[in-house]
Amino acid sequence: MAQRDAVPSAHCPPTEEMMTIRHWHRPLVLLAAATAALALVSAVGLAVDDRILVGEPIWLKPFKFSLSIAVYSVTLAWMLSLARTTPRWVRWLGTVIVAANAIETVVIVGQVLRGRRSHFNVATPLDAGLWFVMAASIVTLWLANLGIAARSFRERTGDRAATWSVRLGLLLAVVGMALGFLMTGPTPAQLEAMRGGAAVGVVGAHGVGVADGSPGIAVTGWSSTGGDLRVPHFVGMHALQAVPLFAWLLAALSRRFPWLADERTRLRLVLVAGGTFAGVLAILTWQALRGQSLVRPDGATLTASALLAVGAVASAVAVARRRRVPPEPS
Repeated sequence: MAQRDAVPSAHCPPTEEMMTIRHWHRPLVLLAAATAALALVSAVGLAVDDRILVGEPIWLKPFKFSLSIAVYSVTLAWMLSLARTTPRWVRWLGTVIVAANAIETVVIVGQVLRGRRSHFNVATPLDAGLWFVMAASIVTLWLANLGIAARSFRERTGDRAATWSVRLGLLLAVVGMALGFLMTGPTPAQLEAMRGGAAVGVVGAHGVGVADGSPGIAVTGWSSTGGDLRVPHFVGMHALQAVPLFAWLLAALSRRFPWLADERTRLRLVLVAGGTFAGVLAILTWQALRGQSLVRPDGATLTASALLAVGAVASAVAVARRRRVPPEPS
């Protein structure tokens, strides 16, 4: 039988003391601190380094990545602290995630210092080797997250609403990460060049129907003229925060709205939120794959979005009407 860390019995919920930050997964907490510091360094780089790479400030990518990793690491460290029992292999997967993120970050920053792009770059043997290392770390990261997500379906992390918010957040994050693999295949233009025997320095792209480096949305850099697979990739990954935050909000509101005190009602609303988030993710992926910018939706995208919104509202109203009403005192 696998060894387990010393945690409360499986019949008891985790105590507040167990969920304090000193009981969180320490390597993940350290990674969050390191990447938060890197975000500050990258912000300075944005202010003092005027180099442009692939159509955006060269320090923008490490800035965005470090912020995202910091938030992700804190969230995952907190989630692992919620478990009633924590097998050592789960904590080991957390450490694997730290190592994979660290490798990816080092490559990104190293390439910035060299003035070279990190993702999809195969222009030289060194660039190709670094991209291969980073790609391997990304696959490892995804597999480790998949393992933790799978384990969450065997573990309670609070009441049913909270438990399912963590499960759905992890599952949707794994899907969002997997969408990043869609960027790694050669584009039609790259395939045509390779078939013609031309040397190709870049294999893969963020954009669909538009070249990377085309005009982008402020701050994010997502394409404003064509499809961009970074949009569903980003949104999916941050379901990790969004769905549990929604469950927490419902619990907080239950003090003001007594009908939300019913655990089954909150659970149903969490399931509606998870399904709605999955629908948003599907629409964003569909939109990007059709070469359509996030900020320029066509009629089909707007119709699908409207139908999803109506379905979400109708489902939430149905849940509210089904809430358990306490019997009147006799």
